[in-house]
Amino acid sequence: MLVKTYASAVHGVEAQTITVEVNAGGNVAAGSQMYFLVGLPGSAIKEGFQRIEAAVKNIGFKMPRVKLVINLAPADIKKDGSAYDLPIALGIISATGQMASDKLGDYLIMGELALDGALRPIRGALPIAIQARKEKYKGIILPAQNAKEAAIVNDLEVYGITNLNEAVDFFNDEKVLEPVTVNTREIFTENLDEYQVDFSDVKGQENIKRALEIAAAGGHNVILIGPPGAGKTMLARRLPTILPPLSLHEALDTTKIHSVAGLLGQDASLVSKRPFRSPHHTISDVALVGGGSNPNPGEISLAHNGVLFLDELPEFKRSVLEVMRQPMEERKVTISRARISVDYPASFMLIASMNPCPCGYYNHPDKECVCGPGIVKRYLTKISGPLLDRIDLHVEVTPVSYDELSTFEYKAETSSTVRERVERASKIQAERFKDYKDVYCNAQMPSRMVREVCQIDKAGTTLLKTAMTKLQLSARAYDRILKVARTAADLAASENIKIEHLAEAIQYRSLDREGWAG
Repeated sequence: MLVKTYASAVHGVEAQTITVEVNAGGNVAAGSQMYFLVGLPGSAIKEGFQRIEAAVKNIGFKMPRVKLVINLAPADIKKDGSAYDLPIALGIISATGQMASDKLGDYLIMGELALDGALRPIRGALPIAIQARKEKYKGIILPAQNAKEAAIVNDLEVYGITNLNEAVDFFNDEKVLEPVTVNTREIFTENLDEYQVDFSDVKGQENIKRALEIAAAGGHNVILIGPPGAGKTMLARRLPTILPPLSLHEALDTTKIHSVAGLLGQDASLVSKRPFRSPHHTISDVALVGGGSNPNPGEISLAHNGVLFLDELPEFKRSVLEVMRQPMEERKVTISRARISVDYPASFMLIASMNPCPCGYYNHPDKECVCGPGIVKRYLTKISGPLLDRIDLHVEVTPVSYDELSTFEYKAETSSTVRERVERASKIQAERFKDYKDVYCNAQMPSRMVREVCQIDKAGTTLLKTAMTKLQLSARAYDRILKVARTAADLAASENIKIEHLAEAIQYRSLDREGWAG
């Protein structure tokens, strides 16, 4: 008897329906193989057959003693993962006449089986549910731990089950399952503004907070340079609290990536806050950009629609930093393998921090740098020019004085106050770029658009020329200065870039000054 069940393979953040064909019948010669699994199954699927056999027997059903052929179609696409256990098990039980098969074609089925028939959670439930709705399946059956995640997709019946018995009883009409429903907008708004940290925690450093406000408003990448203990990491970790809240569309995109990576956790549904990823400097190229034989998202994709924080930037391997250059421009990463090529989105804000030298005290107001001649420059050259070219704001961080730290009356602005200004500036940019494809903020403007959008008057031209000459700024600083000045003007709700906006942008190009490191 031939029975078909339907599962799904996840490639990147998209899913593709897989037909699981189970044919039971035919005699088997003594001593020859009885079970055949074809259709490019990965090792996890092949090993799963042992789990399936144990689970089927342990819940009281019989494995067939006839020839059993299981085909995963299309057969030219490699399948991997343990989530095919449930559709294969149901196919076997149905093909041997132990379960009704008339409703199997209406549902997409996924789940990993334990030996006692219990179900374990899977990865990629959200993109699988989206694909099921697109292909007009009546519903999806999957482990209960993934039900809330899949239920984000409307117009699709989502059934969360805990064991194989429940699925069999459902298809035999012996058990009625209640579909899982969630209020997506309620979940989305529930934890939107809940953060454990706040800008008001930071005493002093008003100039650095202002730089981060500009970075958040215009989507600019930023690097903080300063001695140990100056507050670089503390400030960086508070950047997400002043970014505009995720839109529902952004939240769904972000959730898909975290779902594929298996990072949502049990009973989770929607990522409603902007991600903040902070990988250690020993990270490999593949872990940062993504990869593997079955390509998984890397840190830059997990930071999509959020912040990627690289602490102690010069300590990262140069090859690791260089692989970020193309994704930073294209805002996506393409991972190619012999049989497959997948795209992962990677639209993130980069915030990096570094000491100015190996000892950390170059240009310190009180402590003396002990690094020898040329060491400071050599330390800085660990970061390539093309990478620095993609970082708009270079901000020097100085230590907070004792008087500022010990002032109890001091009350800094809260993150919510700063975020209100950032949101107003973001709306101005959304209106400005509404007719442009793939440009959503000032940082994404190509050079030709900079000349059009960032026009300056005669006084501004004179100031910029003087700055380029006197400070010996590099040529790559020109466009960056204009983009940052445009963001400063947007924060001030100014239609034109004024001289004060230009002056502020110029001071954020520390590492472009010739002779900055001696």
